[in-house]
Amino acid sequence: MNLDSCKRDVMASRFYGLVFLALTGMFGIVSPPDMAVMNAQAQTVQDRKAQADRLFEQGNQQYEVSQFNAALQSWQQALTVYQEIKDRKSQGRTLGNLGLAYYSSDKYDKALDYFQQFLSIARDIKDRESEGKAIGYLGLAYQNLGKYDKAIEYQLQRLAIAREIADRQSVGEALNNLGVAYELLGKYDKALDYYQQYLAIAQDIKDRAGEGKALGNLGRAYEGIGKSEQIIAFENQLLELDRAIRLREGNGRATDNLENSPEAFAKIDKYDKAIDSTLQWLAISREISDRSSEAYALNWLGNAYSKRGRDREAMAYLQQSLTVAKEIGDRRVEGLTLANMGQILSKIKQPELAIVFYKQAVTVRESIRKDIKKLDRELQKSYLNTVADDYRNLADLLLKQDRILEAQQVLDLLKVEELNQYFRNVRGNSQTSQGVDLQRPEQNIIALASELNQLQQKDRGSKLNETEQQRLALLVQTERDQNKQFNAFLDSPQIKKLITELRRTEDNQNVDVAKYRKLQKDLLSQFPNAVLLYPLILEDRLELILLSATTPPLRRTIKIKREELNEEISALLSELRDKTLSPIVKENSQKLYSILIKPFETELAQLKIDTIIYAPDGQLRYIPLASLHDGNQWLVEKYRVNNITAESLTAFNSKPIANSRIFAGAFGGKGGETRSGFSGLPATINEVQKISSQFPNTTSLIEKEFTKTVTENRANSHTILHLATHGKLAVGTPEDSFILFGNGEKATISEIKDWNLSNIDLVVLSACQTALGSKLGTGIEVLGLGYQMQAAGARVVIASLWEVSDDGTQALMEAFYAELKKGNITVTEALRRAQVTMIKSSKYNHPFYWSAFFAIGNGL
Repeated sequence: MNLDSCKRDVMASRFYGLVFLALTGMFGIVSPPDMAVMNAQAQTVQDRKAQADRLFEQGNQQYEVSQFNAALQSWQQALTVYQEIKDRKSQGRTLGNLGLAYYSSDKYDKALDYFQQFLSIARDIKDRESEGKAIGYLGLAYQNLGKYDKAIEYQLQRLAIAREIADRQSVGEALNNLGVAYELLGKYDKALDYYQQYLAIAQDIKDRAGEGKALGNLGRAYEGIGKSEQIIAFENQLLELDRAIRLREGNGRATDNLENSPEAFAKIDKYDKAIDSTLQWLAISREISDRSSEAYALNWLGNAYSKRGRDREAMAYLQQSLTVAKEIGDRRVEGLTLANMGQILSKIKQPELAIVFYKQAVTVRESIRKDIKKLDRELQKSYLNTVADDYRNLADLLLKQDRILEAQQVLDLLKVEELNQYFRNVRGNSQTSQGVDLQRPEQNIIALASELNQLQQKDRGSKLNETEQQRLALLVQTERDQNKQFNAFLDSPQIKKLITELRRTEDNQNVDVAKYRKLQKDLLSQFPNAVLLYPLILEDRLELILLSATTPPLRRTIKIKREELNEEISALLSELRDKTLSPIVKENSQKLYSILIKPFETELAQLKIDTIIYAPDGQLRYIPLASLHDGNQWLVEKYRVNNITAESLTAFNSKPIANSRIFAGAFGGKGGETRSGFSGLPATINEVQKISSQFPNTTSLIEKEFTKTVTENRANSHTILHLATHGKLAVGTPEDSFILFGNGEKATISEIKDWNLSNIDLVVLSACQTALGSKLGTGIEVLGLGYQMQAAGARVVIASLWEVSDDGTQALMEAFYAELKKGNITVTEALRRAQVTMIKSSKYNHPFYWSAFFAIGNGL
């Protein structure tokens, strides 16, 4: 027996002796303990613990050489013993190791279960170091499942604990993991900050492996923001580190440093070196059974071979990557690989198959998007930026195939994505939430690919019967070499037949888009003289889609680059805001008219169209369609215009506003006066008083009587909510967006979603900047306003795109309500007539005064 064991025996004897004395002193005579039995029991516990410790260490050694199954068995046996002897701390660390083994085997759900048990014990016994480790492990598992919100939440907790207990190694690891999570979300500036902190700690504590990892991660993050000089500098430092450190982290998983080196070589167009480096990475990943790293390496090989023009080899590697990613549930790599396959198939003139894979990529990205809704809007926006190109590439391919309705569906998904970045409560409607529809031939292609993978997996276990063997042989065209399997799949007669079927059916739009057919039937059939105009801004052109009730979808391609279109939009918007530039405004208005409307002039005339339902894309949202000019007249003199959002896309019901009961509030104040930090709006008092005189059933509140509480409580008892006050809808920041009340209170746009406006037919925001902030963005805030009001129950909203003069707004509102009072008139027609009245006036005929106001929602 060693010295420590002797000391424990002596201490145990003294303890039992003291217990005996205490018991006899308190209760009188008791039976003396059997010291021999007690010592034997203690010895048995010590022996059992020693046995468990040996099993635990044996598992560690097996894990180090990537024998994960053997390590699992050793640790499971150790856990059983630790549970028998009630060694809670050892139970916890063993549960943590079991979780790591499952994590390393890419079984993340099982890993989560063990990590949770590890965390529970650590908290029970108040072991902060183990608690931090367990939380960090949970963060990594969630990250690999694509649940980045939970990954960040857990890594921040781990960082706090590591700092509390002054564990610098763990602080560094937490910082690095946070950097990775933010990088995956496309938030490269935050990732760089965390990586820099990690590098400083790794250098300070002489952690060479950690230093290499930090340098590689920094290089990759700088690539994300396009700073090639920093990439090369960091990669040169990385390559100076010891090769053994670069090839192994020492914990049984492929090193991140080796993963980064292909990116460095690829960045400087050295794809041969990138391929060599990636092949090493792949070999190590397979040697140590790191399937997540294997999937990513295979994806990288596919990219590298594609850059060299070796597309068949590229597709073979990408197919392998996809198979692994699906097996382990790695949605990030799955989505990335699907998109890469779509890109290559598009390049090699296989647009039908490219569409199949892009559609699957979009579906995967949609599933990830739903899981990150708890993250702040900037992170959601940065994630959107990393995947938006795949949506647009898919829409681009569909449009080139004249598959207009499907392209429209993809565009809707992108618009709902954009709304989600602006308002975190956006969920889309029942149509957009279902993702992208697949045509039947596309469904068959996916089914065949899945069947092929299943048969290959079964074949590896020699479990195929004769029929299955024949089926496998047919699918792979007798080519069993791994590098040619996917190409055999592409060349198989069945796949060729399906592609032919796709080409034959696409012109007829033979796609399960019942919701879109419903849009034509239920919306446009109500308005035979209306069309839906749907622009899609792409990098090299503008695609226009026009839907009507009686004709097939029409498509026009306008050869104008995105930046050129944005220049035209910015130029016109500046001029619309300057009431001294009438001739120039007409000239630039004609330019956009030629781009957006002129391509359909003949069809609009033949169909006798008088209403345009408008779903603008990107910065087109900043230009009121009413302000376009055909050389003879303004568009609003010829057409009603109704903007729509995803919320109103398929939910129109036509009815004029009858028996108007108006709730009208005015900010008021005097000219030149400042109240609550805002200038007075004296004309709003006259505006509300005029409405009251026109409509007897009006509740009017002026200045301090016009409060947030009264508005919230009483608005839904009316059919029209008229707010003549300051308002602002800020770009990208809903918490900075508000409507101001007469007593100085504010209602944020995010708060408005909680209002009940179910009885409200019309909301009028006759205020300054009610639909546009101080700078241009993507225009999503314009859609966002209508969305929030409709989400609260309102049918249609009238707002302004820029600050209109106090007297000009009053004049337009008087004309608008005068038309509305005539009865049997829709909101869009009343607004159109009011705008035409302004055009014909001598004082307010400039579009500055009348075109800023637009209807969004269901105003038909």
